[in-house]
Amino acid sequence: MFLQATKPIGFAAALTFSLWGGAFAAEITVEPGEGASEKLLEALIMAQPGDTVMIAEGRYELTDGLSLDVDDVTVRGAGTDRTVLSFKGQTGSGEGLLVTSDRVVLEDFAVEDSKGDGVKSKGSDQITFRNLRVEWTGGPKAENGAYGVYPVSSKNVLIDGVTVRGASDAGIYVGQSENIIVRNSLAEYNVAGIEIENSFRADVHGNVATHNTGGILVFDLPNLPVQGGHDIRVFDNEVVDNDTPNFAPEGNIVAIVPKGMGIMVMANRNVHVFDNKLDGNATAHVLIAAYPNDYEDENYVFVPRGVYVHDNSYGEGGFEPDGEVGKTISDVSGTPVPDIVWDGVTTIPEYFSWTASENGVYVDEAEGTTFVNLKMISQLLLPWGWWPSTDIAAHAGSLPEPEPVKLPQDGGA
Repeated sequence: MFLQATKPIGFAAALTFSLWGGAFAAEITVEPGEGASEKLLEALIMAQPGDTVMIAEGRYELTDGLSLDVDDVTVRGAGTDRTVLSFKGQTGSGEGLLVTSDRVVLEDFAVEDSKGDGVKSKGSDQITFRNLRVEWTGGPKAENGAYGVYPVSSKNVLIDGVTVRGASDAGIYVGQSENIIVRNSLAEYNVAGIEIENSFRADVHGNVATHNTGGILVFDLPNLPVQGGHDIRVFDNEVVDNDTPNFAPEGNIVAIVPKGMGIMVMANRNVHVFDNKLDGNATAHVLIAAYPNDYEDENYVFVPRGVYVHDNSYGEGGFEPDGEVGKTISDVSGTPVPDIVWDGVTTIPEYFSWTASENGVYVDEAEGTTFVNLKMISQLLLPWGWWPSTDIAAHAGSLPEPEPVKLPQDGGA
């Protein structure tokens, strides 16, 4: 049985109903023009499971943030340069669009100049961000929103074909989430291009991270509800020319990231970095490091464990190390900074058992790749007089690679 009808609803939005096998699906179309903001707010509030909210081509000037709290809804525009949601006149400080429901698809539209984060999901399962553009059109500024595309406390996250520019923290940020794919996306002119933080099982591949302060960051931080990020694969990305001065507001953890960082792994576990192209990153191409600040969190492990860097390609880098981090590295390693830097930080009790294979830091790169283990140490109990190691062969080896991430909405189990 099939039934289809179209009729107007409040504010002249159009609905198309379909009934197939007893299940209704409505297509709600919102047009630009007078009252468009109210139309869009109403469409998202009135949506029912199975509905598609179509945002027609045009520019929408919005003064309030949007939210969606209904499962099984698609929000679709006409393209990232054809459907533009502008929040330049937003009166509050919240997100442009907040999603708190499951099995939601957001695709083919742009969000500009939100006061807070661009597009955020919280507590969502099977959330898809596809072919979106989030941008702060005034360029890099501390006053810009922190995150462009921002799933947090979510699972089965797909970010595909997204472009983010101008975020004052991270362009594409996935935090405290699990089962994540970030692919085919462009992050530029952000502080961090792409960041995976306190999350489990993530594949980050096929992306371009350029002209950020730092390209791709894999972090674990203390004092968060989810701890112990692990099983992250960063591969087949272009991480090039990350040269934007750090414009994060003072006090943000990403404010420590030096201009010219390529890929940075901090305090995470079982992270595999491979088949990436790195070039033009003036501080370092790859940095493996411990969390540098004081903290009060008994469950937090501040050192990286089980990091495997292999089969990447390296162009010119390390030629102008920036800030305190860059100076700390170059004071020990000299300039240019080697392609791969491990700070060597550990604790005394762990150091003498560091040979456990699952905790090792392994490097397997082509001849000519440069490496340094700075051999720093925290909780120093003994005099420390060893010099840095540049012997890449001493860190040769491998780790079992995490299984590829499969998502229900992407044809996986």
